[in-house]
Amino acid sequence: MTHPFEIEFETTLAASPEQVWAAIATGPGIDSWFMGRNEVEPREGGFAAMDTGGHREEAVITAYEPGKRLATRTATAADGRFAAFEYLIEGRDGGSTVLRVVHSGLLGDDWQDEYDALRRGWPFHLHTLREYLAHFPGRTGVPVFAVAQSGGQPAQEVRAALARELSLPTPVVVGARAHAEPAGLPPLDGEVVWSDDERIEVRTADGLYTFHGFSGVVLMFHHLFGPDTGGAEAAWQQWLSALLG
Repeated sequence: MTHPFEIEFETTLAASPEQVWAAIATGPGIDSWFMGRNEVEPREGGFAAMDTGGHREEAVITAYEPGKRLATRTATAADGRFAAFEYLIEGRDGGSTVLRVVHSGLLGDDWQDEYDALRRGWPFHLHTLREYLAHFPGRTGVPVFAVAQSGGQPAQEVRAALARELSLPTPVVVGARAHAEPAGLPPLDGEVVWSDDERIEVRTADGLYTFHGFSGVVLMFHHLFGPDTGGAEAAWQQWLSALLG
């Protein structure tokens, strides 16, 4: 049985409507703060696609008004599930922009858990968008994805191991300084800008580094703005696998 849902969030961003539009309505822009590798065909009736770890999801663009409104809808699955997204942009005095996000559709039998996860996830993603626009304006990031099984370790132990590898105190708090040395990459030196039971985000001079989920599967979605990013994904995958091995 499917269950309808709708989630709405609004945030004020220290960026122009044109900058916000580039971040939410272009592939490179979405790559810089959201998940996966993204493509956008810039027209109503075009497609928006996201590839995460080889899994590709596509949606149809149902509204495309540059600088004002973007809406997409996934195809309806065999069980009736689908997702729709609407982004509404409004410029404000002083060069800021209000972004309203509406995420709706139909969820499946585990709808309550899915709905709760979406409610918790969107504030984090919008925070990452704010970090991107505030600290890396005019730049686009290279997305880096890694995933590893926790091997049955309790979530608290996984989080503690991650904190140790990032030279962070426990509990991990916003403002703490992080340091890590993944093999084959420059050292990571930065500041924790988000910390909750499910996610830790570190901002450095050249990237946003996010670590998700500490129970069952651990994911990393990084956004790198530095010059040499070619081997970053393989290096971070090795780092994560060794941490949980």
